[in-house]
Amino acid sequence: MATLSDRYADWTQKLSRHHQTHLLRFWTELTDGERAQLLDDLDQVDFELCASLIETHVRQRPTVHIPEHIEPPPSYPAEPGPDRADLYNRARRTGEEALRAGRVAAFTVAGGQGTRLGFDGPKGAFSISPVRNATLFQLFAEGLLGVERRYGRRPRWYIMTSPVNHAQTTAFFADHRYFGLRADEVVFFQQGQMPAFLPDGRMALAERHRLALSPDGHGGSLRALRERGALDDMRAHGIDTISYFQVDNPLVRTIDPLFIGLHLLTGSEMSSKAVTKAFDTEKVGNFCLVDGRVTVIEYSDLPESLATARNADGSRRFDAGSIAIHVLSRSFVERLTAPGARVQLPWHRAEKKVPTVDDAGRVAEPTAPNAVKLELFVFDAIPLAERPLVLFTRREEEFSPVKNAEGVDSPATTRRDLVRRAARWLEACGVPVPRGVDGEPAAPLEISPAFALDVEDLRARLATMPPLKVEPGRPLLLA
Repeated sequence: MATLSDRYADWTQKLSRHHQTHLLRFWTELTDGERAQLLDDLDQVDFELCASLIETHVRQRPTVHIPEHIEPPPSYPAEPGPDRADLYNRARRTGEEALRAGRVAAFTVAGGQGTRLGFDGPKGAFSISPVRNATLFQLFAEGLLGVERRYGRRPRWYIMTSPVNHAQTTAFFADHRYFGLRADEVVFFQQGQMPAFLPDGRMALAERHRLALSPDGHGGSLRALRERGALDDMRAHGIDTISYFQVDNPLVRTIDPLFIGLHLLTGSEMSSKAVTKAFDTEKVGNFCLVDGRVTVIEYSDLPESLATARNADGSRRFDAGSIAIHVLSRSFVERLTAPGARVQLPWHRAEKKVPTVDDAGRVAEPTAPNAVKLELFVFDAIPLAERPLVLFTRREEEFSPVKNAEGVDSPATTRRDLVRRAARWLEACGVPVPRGVDGEPAAPLEISPAFALDVEDLRARLATMPPLKVEPGRPLLLA
């Protein structure tokens, strides 16, 4: 093992080649422990990659090219018409067969902290359900248990953490006995990181002995699958289909046989779920067709003339909003992330406020954006995939992310939507649900995904039970 002095000598030469020697300017003032931490941070950085990105994305702002010809994408509706009823039935059977054969894995991107929620810990450990206060991680685990109960096979679960929350996340699962799952069927691995850059191209120090590092974006999850051995693990377990979702959406179906079956039947390499946009300029990506390729254009980049465009019947022309739910073929991720792959995901630049160390070694808290962060977006893989598929789902059934402490996409709105969905399911099964004058359910309601995955599943479960009664003000839990 190289000594600290050997590592320092190696890094002195390497940083000199890359014009980043300022990162060692406090070396003589550091303890040996701090010196080791600094060199460990440097070990995480791909300096060759960063050298090219500094020229193209840091010292200058890359031009965002919006194509002239943008069309709405082809898509599949949430409910099929008569012309597609047989296809959807075959797709469900195909998805169920793939599940039973062990070909499908769940993949959760969970590198974030609950800081914006006022919560000190991994976002997945945030309590969100309306009756039990079950955490996001617990609800996802129960979804997999529900899949096992209904289809006879429990999918393997891959969870991408970050260096900031990895230890807390793994400890959280251990403390909760993996929520009924086996420890050896939950695979944790860490996301890659990128340094923050000062506008002149220098990498920023967060402390005298720490590089300012941050996760490389949800698109970095694809690289991490390869680099951390998850793709190898999938191959060893016969998994060829990956159900991708992010940690902040408790309404998500962790595994959806219809979605998986359509993906497999159509030969899609990357499939995506969409919701009808709430309004023209909603802050979600827009599925579009650009030069014959399905593409997501960010809400901030879609021209207003297109965002407000209408069809002849008055409906919104660009109405497919991206909700970060995908199915990917393992072979596609392998091809996209192979060393020397011909096509790479593009990097995106963002100007952020990043605490940095000044020349005197003091940490300065900026009041305005002072640094450049670079990220990869997973939806940029869609136009690189063969036969990408877009399937609409109902927002009220599957999309209510918890992102903010208050207001839109907050714990209050997410819990409200969980209660509303439970009420709809119960009413669809013939169970009366009392409602207030505002039309909202008059009792807290919660249906664990382990108990029922959808309305049809709930109907079958209730058929084996005594009649259910929902009383005003009295919490109801089905778990």
